Amino acid sequence: MRTLFILLRKEFILFRKNKFLPKIAFIFPCMVILVIPLVATMDVKHVGVTIVSQDNSKLTNNIIANLEASPFFSVSLEGTYNKALEYIESGKTDVILEIPLDFQKKMEIGNNTMPHISANGVNGTKGTLGAKYVMESVMRTIAEFRGIEITDQTSISYLYNPTLEYRNYMIPALMIMLLIMICGFLPALNLVSEKETGTIEQMNVTPVRTHIFVLSKVIPYWIIGIIDISLAMLIALIIYGLSPAGALLAIFLAALLFIFVMSGIGIIIANFSTKMSQSMFLMLFVVLLCVLMSGLLTPISSMPDWAQYTTYALPPRYFIEIMRSIYLKATPMCDLTHQYIALFGFAVVTNALAALTYRKQR
Repeated sequence: MRTLFILLRKEFILFRKNKFLPKIAFIFPCMVILVIPLVATMDVKHVGVTIVSQDNSKLTNNIIANLEASPFFSVSLEGTYNKALEYIESGKTDVILEIPLDFQKKMEIGNNTMPHISANGVNGTKGTLGAKYVMESVMRTIAEFRGIEITDQTSISYLYNPTLEYRNYMIPALMIMLLIMICGFLPALNLVSEKETGTIEQMNVTPVRTHIFVLSKVIPYWIIGIIDISLAMLIALIIYGLSPAGALLAIFLAALLFIFVMSGIGIIIANFSTKMSQSMFLMLFVVLLCVLMSGLLTPISSMPDWAQYTTYALPPRYFIEIMRSIYLKATPMCDLTHQYIALFGFAVVTNALAALTYRKQR
């Protein structure tokens, strides 16, 4: 233990004297939680709607007025469809609503010729939802014109995220990304940098045991990871008013297990890398795999069957399920036993491999 404490003291001194690492470890997480939830959102707002009207009737004017009154639409008028299509091609609008000639007269005589809607499919989410919103607004206006009373008999309750704010879904995911970056990237870069500078050779000729040396490399980042996730939750509470619905102890236990996993992966990558560029490339591959295939940004259920089975081998999958379940739904720990056991298993395996794959060169 005395050897471990001496090595840890050395690591903390080097960390404090490094001009780059403290900024990455503490300022970077704060900036991520402060900025990204405001800009990285899938909430559909300000849908650009260009109306091409060939009918100057009361019904048409009501449709335009209702669309302009909605906070979801930015409405503009154009005389021709080709001109409106240029706006879609240039990205200035998302949906074209084309109202045919004598639209009101056709409605009055029972000819149900409906307006034509064209949506920009490049942004699938905005185009699809925007076209649906426009269609619902038009249908409601037509029903009111015909004197048909519309009653919403279906009661909808949005559980766990009543306001449907995407940031509430995004913030737990950002905390996971922070732990991947801080506790995976930094230990790998720290170890490989010592290989490049040659200082690790001094350690290789000492009788320090391998597992003691590996622990001295990862324990500082375990501590930093816990501090970072605490800062992230504090910022989320102060700035966005989002607090964990479940037990803090359950969140910190899952975070600690995940930190063990990512630090072990970082050390394994560093053991097989001789240059920082190699370790950065390998860690980037791990990060992309975690982001794209672990359910962090896209639902696992929407993936192909083979990809869904692959996610069981990805540790972030289990931490994501724990974080969102506890943070948003207040799920008790007993209902997440399988996820905790999986993270514990990954932590044991990755850290054992980290110790076994490190070889001293005498």
